[in-house]
Amino acid sequence: MAAPPGAEDEILFEYGPIFRQYKSGRVERYSFPPLPAGVDPATGVTSKDVVIDSANGLWARIFLPPGIHDGAKLPVVVYYHGGAYVLGSAADPMTHSYLTGLVAAANVLAVALEYRLAPEHPLPAAYDDSWEGLKWVASHATGVPGGGEPWLADHADLSRVFLAGGSAGGTIAHVMAVRAGEHPGGLGIGIRGALIVHPYFGGAADIGTEGTTGKAEKARADAFWRYLCPGTQGLDDPLSNPFSEAAGGSAARVAADRVLVCVAEEDGLRDRGVWYYENLKASGYGGEVELLESMGEGHVFYCMKPRCERAVEMQERVLAFLRK
Repeated sequence: MAAPPGAEDEILFEYGPIFRQYKSGRVERYSFPPLPAGVDPATGVTSKDVVIDSANGLWARIFLPPGIHDGAKLPVVVYYHGGAYVLGSAADPMTHSYLTGLVAAANVLAVALEYRLAPEHPLPAAYDDSWEGLKWVASHATGVPGGGEPWLADHADLSRVFLAGGSAGGTIAHVMAVRAGEHPGGLGIGIRGALIVHPYFGGAADIGTEGTTGKAEKARADAFWRYLCPGTQGLDDPLSNPFSEAAGGSAARVAADRVLVCVAEEDGLRDRGVWYYENLKASGYGGEVELLESMGEGHVFYCMKPRCERAVEMQERVLAFLRK
């Protein structure tokens, strides 16, 4: 059926400056073109793309550090990209560049998992895809028919796994850690840590500056959540608020030995990140919880200014977390 006259240019929803959907269904995303997999000349890190499930378009980009010997086993970072659930990719420049640097510095194997984006695929599609991707990684712990993905089969030490993500990806990493903790019999892997960077959480009750100077931004974010997840229970949906009554204490079941929460002082999501850190510590979760606040910096600054002082400081903290 043809769109009504004028619908092509009439905006249905806008989350500027990154995203716009028109009443015709057309979507505009303001993002950079993806980078191809291959050898990164600056670090020597090699990457390749692997199809996980062609039926729903699920794939991953895998990164290996240089100089890996046959049979060498490396810790595994399973990474979820950000982008407010409407942008981003395992191949976008920020994700690709961040992971090449991390893989080279930490000497780890990284798996950046792709997931379907809203609004074409409303939440919880991103979470469900992320879970299928994590289970695919975990399947290599017991052997996959046909040998599975060679880089994982040959080089992944699945007793040393870290779940990580930035922005919406940080929220996804938390939800995956909870699902792993609640999965009957576990996933058969050792999740040593969760790296939750500048996470995108929400909730019905205001916290921090949300009820004062951040009131307009909170209202905008709340409306965006309802748009992303039209079947939601509301702003206290466990996918948005991991400490709500509806979450049923699930945060205590995070399947990671340690959690590092990173926030940035000038980030509009800073207060929610600190709130997550404080409530996780009080939730009954039995692991260690750490907080790093980057002063004077904004949201995902470490991707946009990877050589600045605070980004270097954050990288050192992350490397220590992975090596502990």
